[in-house]
Amino acid sequence: MISPHAYRVMLPALAAAAVLALAGCDPDDVTAGGGGPAGGGQSAGGFGAGPLSNPDGTKPGLAPLTSDADRAAARKLIEKVSTKGRGPKTGYERDKFGYAWKDSVDGIPLSRNGCDTRNDLLARDGKDVELRSGSDCVVVSMTLKDPYTGSTIEWSKQQATKVQIDHVMPLSYDWQMGASRWPEAKRQQIANDPLNLIPVDGPANNAKRDSGPASWLPPYKPIRCSYAVRFAQVSLKYALPVTTADKRAMLAQCGG
Repeated sequence: MISPHAYRVMLPALAAAAVLALAGCDPDDVTAGGGGPAGGGQSAGGFGAGPLSNPDGTKPGLAPLTSDADRAAARKLIEKVSTKGRGPKTGYERDKFGYAWKDSVDGIPLSRNGCDTRNDLLARDGKDVELRSGSDCVVVSMTLKDPYTGSTIEWSKQQATKVQIDHVMPLSYDWQMGASRWPEAKRQQIANDPLNLIPVDGPANNAKRDSGPASWLPPYKPIRCSYAVRFAQVSLKYALPVTTADKRAMLAQCGG
């Protein structure tokens, strides 16, 4: 029987094998598969799963949504997001969402599996993942198809900041939109939920800071609709509104 740790690490390799089986694919090809919402925008270019087919964030990556059907489904989902003004940042501290990459957070996928959240996400999205000798968790090298820049990143632990784990809906943004009134347990959930976390290019993540979609979007334009969908998925799961400007920007990325 395959252990949960081994299965978790095998997932990215299986996804990569499926991609390589598509003979003749250009690595930069971002055509969507499935032809509709059921396909979820599965990418032939190594980006992983589209957000429509990955509502809990457990599948690898973030693939572009390019079909008319997928983009229509994306707009329908984004329309459900509520809006309000952004509140003050007063009192915000990262520690209010628990210590970073806590494994023992109940109520979210991948929790309490013996691996911290950061390594879970690197193993989820990376290809050719290498673990530290003797460890079932610690990723020391991998290849990442970065959705924010469209580039392929060869990463090793010696250059740790080359890849960072982005909170799609930033924690400071969450605080300003209502999380300041949550119990700490719920804040720990959104901080460690794989739905809200994507390994990405470090400089791109630094440029984003705590911006909403009206102020910052991934430089790689084909991914912007998927990014807007993922932002909406987190918003809806945690009943957090976004600003009117952010919702307008999200819809615009999907043709709305």
